[in-house]
Amino acid sequence: MKNAVPDFVSLYQKHLPFVAHGLQSHFKELLDLPLLTSLESLLHSWPTLIQAHLPDVRDELSSVDTTPKDAVKLFANGMGLLFNEAQNVAPVLKEWLEKIRKDLGLSALTYGRCLIYATPNGKGTAPHFDQNINFVLQIHGIKKWIMAPNEHVAHPMTRHTMGQETDSELKSYLEVPLPNKMPKDTKTFELHPGSLLYVPRGYWHETEAKGDALALNFTFTAPTWIDLLTTALRGRLALSPEWRETAEGVSDPLRFEQAAQTFDELLVTLKHDLPHWRAHDILGVTEPDLYN
Repeated sequence: MKNAVPDFVSLYQKHLPFVAHGLQSHFKELLDLPLLTSLESLLHSWPTLIQAHLPDVRDELSSVDTTPKDAVKLFANGMGLLFNEAQNVAPVLKEWLEKIRKDLGLSALTYGRCLIYATPNGKGTAPHFDQNINFVLQIHGIKKWIMAPNEHVAHPMTRHTMGQETDSELKSYLEVPLPNKMPKDTKTFELHPGSLLYVPRGYWHETEAKGDALALNFTFTAPTWIDLLTTALRGRLALSPEWRETAEGVSDPLRFEQAAQTFDELLVTLKHDLPHWRAHDILGVTEPDLYN
């Protein structure tokens, strides 16, 4: 990855979108995969169900699972297809996922997967942002990406599609209402076969295919500092038989005060322990390969 795009990592660290074209030779190992030769070969090779995006929302939020045979008809009727967890079908993709994760310095707790999107001519996704980090390698056809920085919420932890209900957790830390149309300061990227696009986490984007298009996504749902802390904290508290006790009485009006007192006593022990924690203590739990 670094050799293919020399300044890619530096731009990634700035959380800016980045596109590079003509990278066929760098990604030859992937482009030569039999299942990516064409949509027909992909459908023929695919062993599990496929997501077909319904036309009402134009987004994977609204989809149905279908067989490869039925997917042919749905695609012909203008419905986009999503082939999930492609690394389980082509193991070489697992190697790429792990290499990219390490190049970017993402935690070992990161959930990485490969998604293959088949988009019919003139179709695409509705404006939305993702909670994950995406790298898009265009395989066949042309796909237009319209992108804009997210000035409405910083570092969202859930996905949101414009015009849809806001996730309850996302709503809890929103400072301004989310828009119903793309911001004015958009930038358009046109991907051709061999193009690589970086889509930062939380960036607004919508897509449209020019002709039938096929793209391979490397998607990383990386933990936040919240996730690292809570993971290590759970492991630490699990060593205590008192913390492992069943939380009884918390919904019983007659026993609630006793339950709250028990909980307060446990919190006191945590207050004494937590000030002694350091980052290395936590990262030693979440990044064992690096610290062992």
